[in-house]
Amino acid sequence: MLWLYLHFPHLLLDHIQRNQDATGALVIVDGSGQAVTQACATAQELGVEVGMRLKTALGLAPDLHIMQANPKQEVWLLEDQARWLYHYAAHITLAPPDGLWAEVSSLQKLYGGLPAIWQTLEQALTERQLTAWIAIGHTPQTARLLALTGKGECTDDKGRIMTALGNLPLQAAGFDKKACSRLQRLGLSTLADVFALPAPELARRLSPELLSTVQKIQGTRADPKTPWQPPHTFRHRADFIQEVEHTQGLLFSLQRILSELEEDLCWRQQDTDTLQISLQHRHQESTRLLIRTTGPEHRAEVFLKLIRLKLDQQPLSAPVTALTLTVKRFAGRAAPTGQDLLGESQDLNEAWHTLISRLQARLGDQALKQLAPSEDHRPECAWSANAVRKPTKQPETEPAPLPHRPLWLLKGPQSLDQTPTHWLSGPERISSGWWDGQRVHRDYYIAQLPGGELAWVFRDHQDGWFIHGWFG
Repeated sequence: MLWLYLHFPHLLLDHIQRNQDATGALVIVDGSGQAVTQACATAQELGVEVGMRLKTALGLAPDLHIMQANPKQEVWLLEDQARWLYHYAAHITLAPPDGLWAEVSSLQKLYGGLPAIWQTLEQALTERQLTAWIAIGHTPQTARLLALTGKGECTDDKGRIMTALGNLPLQAAGFDKKACSRLQRLGLSTLADVFALPAPELARRLSPELLSTVQKIQGTRADPKTPWQPPHTFRHRADFIQEVEHTQGLLFSLQRILSELEEDLCWRQQDTDTLQISLQHRHQESTRLLIRTTGPEHRAEVFLKLIRLKLDQQPLSAPVTALTLTVKRFAGRAAPTGQDLLGESQDLNEAWHTLISRLQARLGDQALKQLAPSEDHRPECAWSANAVRKPTKQPETEPAPLPHRPLWLLKGPQSLDQTPTHWLSGPERISSGWWDGQRVHRDYYIAQLPGGELAWVFRDHQDGWFIHGWFG
């Protein structure tokens, strides 16, 4: 079995740099805030090194940007890398805080060999602006040790892999200081020297735990890895070195996040209709935005336009230090309708969803209403204004045609104080409402008034004449 290991030497640093186009020096410090754990290229040019105390680094680079490591954030970042790697490999195991295993034996036929797998991952890493050291081994620990030291090669030659592994010093094998000291006192300096010792002698002179570690590296002892399963959610966070004061600065990161969301939805063959965005501020509670579409959607450009409209209506209340985009609602993707085999005809249903979503994002969810017929013969009660709903399929049988109705129905009947010059149609009798105490008994006509207007008039049971609407 072949294992591939990805080691991310400065995962948090890459994450921050690709979310904000900053040119200054940046370092990541440990939880205590005393030592540098990651440094960007600009900081290294100024003399800042990993392991250096922060006070010393500030002396070399007074304008240094500092970000403190957060264990929870590191776990989330690693899971985010596992999520996109899951698109390429099914058996993935997390190795916190900065590594991933992937079983690649079963992928060689799918991709056409190890070089194709290696090239695919390198291309994906370049697109995501991530730095990773890759290695392949016949055991999980072999791949990990070679990746951690940057000695990985695209080969499945076991002899070559074991030679590279045997040349590693004891300190690179992950042994503790006590074990390394005892091995060095025995005259051993590389892993090849340790492999040459008989197993019983190694266990007697050192410890059963050390023997177990060596055997897992060699593959003579089982080292099972539990497969990681992606959660049924999409969550992505962007941290900013410099606080973002304008919405344009947020759109730069959102565009990249939404592109990854589109890629994830296409891979899932699903859509979503709800995006949750949280904007974090330094001195006040987070701002929460809810972006809804009128129907399932997956296109990043559509989401970005809706978010832009939402931010135009709701300006930033304070500078933003980080944003999080979360998707929890997913729906199966329906086959597109209204298109031919070449996909050249317009999908009117999709266009309707896009238009309504943009209007709601600009005007508000309650600003749009959808007219719907009601089962009532009285004109003023025959319709209702409800929330916009997804369009339904048209019935196969056409409904019975209704008599001609005016485009402009008045809020209430108005007295007719002119004598019509022409009677064009009628009478149409409407008698209804006896069950709710608002009974009407009317004879409707279409008539032309002296000024040339076409009116919808009626005479009620008390012989009064009224206008109820106008025709265009």
